[in-house]
This record gives sequence, C-alpha cells and structure tokens, in this order.
Amino acid sequence: MNIVHGRGYVYGLQYHIVFCVKYRKPILTGEAETRLRDIFSMIAEDNCFTIEEMNMDKDHVHLLISCSPQNYIPSMMKALKGVSAHKLFKQIPELKKELYKGHLWNPSYFVATVSENTETQIREYIRAQKVVNV
Repeated sequence: MNIVHGRGYVYGLQYHIVFCVKYRKPILTGEAETRLRDIFSMIAEDNCFTIEEMNMDKDHVHLLISCSPQNYIPSMMKALKGVSAHKLFKQIPELKKELYKGHLWNPSYFVATVSENTETQIREYIRAQKVVNV
C-alpha cells in the first residue's frame, strides 16, 4: 500500500469495488472489455485516483482503487459508471441494443476498504476473477 504524505496529513486509502452489467448480461468480452479498460484508466486519471488492479468477467468488474481522502466514493462511482457507459456506447453502439433501455450498469455496487493486511489477498482475488474456459 502506498502511503502518501500531504501537507498536514498522511494517508493510504484503498477500496475494492465490484459492479455488474445490467441484468448480468455477458457483454464484457473482446473489444468491449479492451475499450472499457482504457476508458476506466482515463476516468481514474481525470478524477485523480489510481486503479491498482482491474479485472472483468463477462458480466461484472472488479477494481482495486487508491485515492486521497478528498475523493468521494459516490462521485468516483458516478464517474466510472456514467462516463464509461456513455463512451462505450458511443464507441460500440450495437451494445446498447443488447441491454433493455440502453443501461449498461446495474445501479448498485459493492465497496470495501482494503488494509495492508488484506491487500495481497484482494489483489490475488481480483486477478483470479476472469475464468477462461478451455
């Protein structure tokens, strides 16, 4: 975990975030997955947080995020979900047809804090999420 020294404060904040495609539609594959990874990275940079780990299965996303105390989780989620849906639908318009009313993400999400003691386990868990069928 990176410990950051700011002016008058020291912090090390990490969150494990999980959210799903609306109706658990298995659309996060191929080009959609590749573009979504780039979009999430751009969103993180624009909103001053870091994606330490990212993995997707066909119908959900796992992220390990590092951020400052000034980052507000609902704002990060709004950016991740709202901007990614808008950009992905613009880049791959046929995806919208697969989803009822054109909503990409389920409105709910899971978030948990990550400590120095659990960081390694969370990273390994996220890396193991994509199941490849041979």
